[in-house]
Amino acid sequence: MPPSAPATWQPDCELARANTLGLPCRAAFFAAPSTLSALRDCLGAARRAGQRITLLGGGSNVLLPPRLGGVVVRPALRQWWLERDGDRVRAHVGAGVNWHGLVMTLAARGLWGLENLALIPGDCGAAPVQNIGAYGVELADALYAVDVMYLASGRTRRLSPGECRFGYRDSVFKHELAGEVAITRLVLELGRTPRPVLGYGDLAARAGADPTALEVAQTVSAIRREKLPDPQRLPNAGSFFKNPVVEHSVAKRLLEQHPDMPHFPQAGGGCKLAAGWLVDRCGLKGQRFGAFGVHERQALVLVHFGGGDRAGLKRAAGQVAGAVKERFGVALEVEPRTIPA
Repeated sequence: MPPSAPATWQPDCELARANTLGLPCRAAFFAAPSTLSALRDCLGAARRAGQRITLLGGGSNVLLPPRLGGVVVRPALRQWWLERDGDRVRAHVGAGVNWHGLVMTLAARGLWGLENLALIPGDCGAAPVQNIGAYGVELADALYAVDVMYLASGRTRRLSPGECRFGYRDSVFKHELAGEVAITRLVLELGRTPRPVLGYGDLAARAGADPTALEVAQTVSAIRREKLPDPQRLPNAGSFFKNPVVEHSVAKRLLEQHPDMPHFPQAGGGCKLAAGWLVDRCGLKGQRFGAFGVHERQALVLVHFGGGDRAGLKRAAGQVAGAVKERFGVALEVEPRTIPA
């Protein structure tokens, strides 16, 4: 252990249970600071010891390597509170708060804005990185600000939604600020006036007339449980591929060949396709590739049956994406982030 390593750093830490895909990974050091000052001290100790810093949240959207050098830091900032501002309510939420638990608690209090994002796994700090979204709603729709701490200096800063440069499963945290900052807090803007977004699939029919925020969140959770495997029972990272956005001409050609193909014209141009439908039409639902496979009920989810590693998962994903490319001419992009060794 480096001479200046704090006693709170856990050496040679196994992270298989710290990522929902259950990929084996041993970290040289692991730390879970629970306050801003502890996080700043942890980052400073890592810099002084010359240790690389890898940030980890709930591990629900990452592909870990067999070994990680340096120190893996999981901010365990779990404090949150509400602030009233007229008819609006702002939730100040620490990065270590469980996302689904937060959504259900806020919905139960009659606060609207996050109910469609129920049962998305992981910690709140990871939500802005992917700009998580589901059932017609994205995090960006309810975000007021993101607080960050720079790894190199410990300096803090508040970013506006515009500065986060949110896109479809994208943000500045995957580009200029990747590896530069730790997200420490979200500020979410919610409301008490009902504003249900029910245009996705059979959500409206199942939620009923004039549902409460909690009823919408419960309905979304029920639908997700029917379609998606529980990571605690069958390791997975949820949607493994992004829904591809193609040119209108490509979508038109595919629709001529497959009139029942789900497609969603985008305001900014192009047409979004359903990656799960493409994989399913290749006959891959339930197909197994060694230790990994396509889930039998949801073709967008790759599952880990045990005994595999990241290299095996990437081979399986390559076979799935290759089949889609060959049949439809559409390239699939992996959604989980690959953490460098």
